[in-house]
Amino acid sequence: MAKIVCVLYDDPVTGCPTSYARDTVPAVAGYPGGQTAPTPKDIDFTPGELLGSVSGELGLRSFLEKAGHTLVVTSDKEGPDSVLDRELADADVVISQPFWPAYLTAERIARAPELKLAVTAGIGSDHVDLEAAMSRGITVAEVTYSNSISVAEHTVMQILALVRNYLPSYEWAVKGGWNIADCVERAYDLEAMNVGTFAAGRIGLAVLRRLKPFGVKLHYTDRYRLPAEVERELGLTFHEDVRSLARSVDVLSIHAPLVPSTDGLFDDELIGSMQRGSYIVNPARARIVDRDAVVRALESGRLAGYAGDVWYPQPPAADHPWRTMPHHGMTPHVSGTTLSAQARYAAGTREILECWLDGRPIRDEYLIVDGGALAGTGAHSYSTGRR
Repeated sequence: MAKIVCVLYDDPVTGCPTSYARDTVPAVAGYPGGQTAPTPKDIDFTPGELLGSVSGELGLRSFLEKAGHTLVVTSDKEGPDSVLDRELADADVVISQPFWPAYLTAERIARAPELKLAVTAGIGSDHVDLEAAMSRGITVAEVTYSNSISVAEHTVMQILALVRNYLPSYEWAVKGGWNIADCVERAYDLEAMNVGTFAAGRIGLAVLRRLKPFGVKLHYTDRYRLPAEVERELGLTFHEDVRSLARSVDVLSIHAPLVPSTDGLFDDELIGSMQRGSYIVNPARARIVDRDAVVRALESGRLAGYAGDVWYPQPPAADHPWRTMPHHGMTPHVSGTTLSAQARYAAGTREILECWLDGRPIRDEYLIVDGGALAGTGAHSYSTGRR
């Protein structure tokens, strides 16, 4: 029998909901490109419930305990005395989320001799040391595409919020004011701006498609160029590298994975090459940008705004400078964990566990590391010192 340790974020401060704003969430059967939504044998939850916090347990407890397995669910993940560290010694599986990541470092992996599978409930597996996982033969999997559109929608929202100066305007309304001039002194139309994405995979391409109706000029760069028919359909301008892209756009949205070549990429020099008054939205990974370079650029006016929902580490300290820097639209890491998305990534997590426990192959598109090497989506999206 297997021991599964599941690290999830805390319940709401007021307790888990007894009712929800909506009675249902729309069902999604598949995604662009033909990939189907998760297809577990069964689920033990109601779609639209809060599944991503500790009480929700991703809807896994009944399924696992009926089969004789042990499930440990916790939000306590930091430090040598954390529940995660205490339970790692004999854990076969660790499940985590990008929003509340259990950082599976090489040191932690070394202290988990029984660990065979690391699952991301969602997308993005950079909180796992992939080199260490490959060396140990640990399988790493994620629920690819389960919340990609959720993140794309959040990105478009944050672009509009920055350019239209939405948050300060909302604050005036809450405070009882009618300060039109204060609201519009930093507000612009998105129409006719140059907007670009750094990477155009599942999320980046979804953002480009959603932005086209706004009458913007669309740009992108990616290690894999999109088909010519997609470029024509969306009127895309392709850039050979991110530096060309950064110089050319008013709004830059980041959708690349965190790999050695992107770690700290947006530093003072690269941000400084952007035209004054540009905006950056980063729903990818915080370490792709230099934390303090972003603060300096906002304070100097080089950037007109910065938004995103990814921080490092997660959760960030109370005195993290992004909490108080000017002209920002930061949120906690929530873009991919809507109640709609939770239904999909909980079902996908169960599908992965069903396959692994039954000795059946895990879907290729869910695999990041398998058999000691990058595999499936991992081979397409990630790079390590070996690749």
